Amino acid sequence: MSSAAARPASSSRPRYVPYRAAGARAALRHLGASRAERGAQQRSAAAPMARLRKAGLPVLPGQSHVLPVMAGDVHLRRRISEALLEPHGISVQPIDDPTVPRGGERLRITPSPRRTETRRRALVEALVEVRSRLGRGEVSLAARPRPHRDAQEVTDMLANVDALLLARWQFGFTVAFHIVFPAFSIGLASYLMVLEGLWLATGRQVFIDLFRYWIKIFAIGFAMGVVSGLVMSYQFGTNWSVYADKTGPVLGPLMAYEVLSAFFLEAGFLGVMLFGMTKVGPRLHFLATLMVAVGTFFSAFWILSVNSWMQTPQGYATNDAGQFVPADWWAIVFNPSFPYRLVHMVLAAYLTTALVVGAVGAWHLLRDRTNEGARTMFSMAMWMLAVVAPLQILAGDAHGLNTLEHQPTKVMAMEGHYRSHPDGAPLILFGLPDQEAGTVRYAVEVPKLSSLILKHGLDEPLKGLDSVPRENWPPVPVVFWSFRVMVGLGMLMLLLGCLSLLARYKGKLYQWAALHRFALAMGPAGFVAVVAGWITTEVGRQPFTVYGLLRTAESASPLHAPAVAASLTAFVLVYFAVFGMGTVYILHLMAKSPHRGERGIEPGAPIRTAGITPAPSVDRDRTLHPAE
Repeated sequence: MSSAAARPASSSRPRYVPYRAAGARAALRHLGASRAERGAQQRSAAAPMARLRKAGLPVLPGQSHVLPVMAGDVHLRRRISEALLEPHGISVQPIDDPTVPRGGERLRITPSPRRTETRRRALVEALVEVRSRLGRGEVSLAARPRPHRDAQEVTDMLANVDALLLARWQFGFTVAFHIVFPAFSIGLASYLMVLEGLWLATGRQVFIDLFRYWIKIFAIGFAMGVVSGLVMSYQFGTNWSVYADKTGPVLGPLMAYEVLSAFFLEAGFLGVMLFGMTKVGPRLHFLATLMVAVGTFFSAFWILSVNSWMQTPQGYATNDAGQFVPADWWAIVFNPSFPYRLVHMVLAAYLTTALVVGAVGAWHLLRDRTNEGARTMFSMAMWMLAVVAPLQILAGDAHGLNTLEHQPTKVMAMEGHYRSHPDGAPLILFGLPDQEAGTVRYAVEVPKLSSLILKHGLDEPLKGLDSVPRENWPPVPVVFWSFRVMVGLGMLMLLLGCLSLLARYKGKLYQWAALHRFALAMGPAGFVAVVAGWITTEVGRQPFTVYGLLRTAESASPLHAPAVAASLTAFVLVYFAVFGMGTVYILHLMAKSPHRGERGIEPGAPIRTAGITPAPSVDRDRTLHPAE
């Protein structure tokens, strides 16, 4: 009796293969089929595979139950699954392999745990249908009605969110949270320097009272700025290790210069500034305040040099490892966009501080118009606003022209110019940018005004995004609206400054309640404008981390999405809890009215740590004797 005859009939056992990573030959041996049967089934299996290859779908040999489909876009993957494959009872899972380069991800297409011939043919039909629909574009996929999602489907969808997207959200959240504190600290440090200088020059008590009032707020804001920025450096090693490796030889020294020349300067004199008013002479204390203000400026100098190099890289070379290495440090530090960005950011910091000081002064003037401290701070803030707001508009215009020269796609996104305008481009005031269709719907525009602003001529041509490959387009809706938020708030700042000049001319600066309410409402506007400007700058640079040289998708670490999601959730909870409480405490301090004889920061007892007991510093009337 042959071995084939000794086996039970093939019809007596179920015709399916358990869901496991087995090749076609191993699966056929599991069925116990004869050589003839195996040949017939292999030919049957080869026919669908040939059809898949003919449709342009890649197939891995030896894994007939796993059919990878190239699809790096997580949103496209979701549409494929929901619109085309799920109606066939077919599930889609991304292959969990962090070594696969971004943009080359594959999908594991599984018909069911029981791979019957019917399911196999249904899978082939579905994949061929996917291929045909993809050939007609993504719009046809998006137009298909989506099935109802239950809670488990939503959970699965969140689990498949791209790790790159989560890493971008995490860095964007931490930077947006962090940037408001340095912007406030830069302006407030200079304001404190001016207050103390005026006190030394004039001897007026109101200036030292205001110095002591605002130094408590400065101390808390400075501390929150330092702490909120610490995690950003760690993210370079965790979420953006490829970026750190590629740009480290250029950007690493610049970050070190910021620590050595700026942060150490701030930290070295900060203690004297905060606690040394009664310990050192007035002039030495003023020197400490001056050094802290200078330190905050140099900190902005180096950080903006780093960021500007990412926008307009110059003075670099590349080595065999693909890293950017310095070739000309002067060109790296003073890259083409750096001077414009430095002036624009420092003026933004001064405006932010002026708006906050003006809002606090307006709040207390609404309660008591005779308060000398409130009158002085409100007057100083309105002078700063009236002078700096027009300068900021001029600096912003120069910065925009520089951006048009070196980053034209960013300006195209800011202006909403999806198409080129050879005879003069309109200024789109408002509208709804449609990234897929490449147009701004319901646009409210002024003909040829954009060409006048950017090229100083009504009929000057301006290129649009249709001249740029679509894969290099930034997210236009985000950039379009963040730019308008920034510009709109800038116009309101200019209006407030002009109204303050009018009130000052009429002698009603401290009596015009409507002006005070307007200034109070504009208190947070500086922070919002700074964040909107940062979004415009950074999102407009996409899809690159180093403009035109290193893509964001190529800069991220090979991490899994759940790991990034966990850290992002932790950051959100901790940031809102810790810095939310700090912000509430700052508002509590601002709500207190400035008064004559204001007391600054006073260290509580014990004031020393030397010796075996702090009792002498706790109770100065008590004297310790050996007999005790």
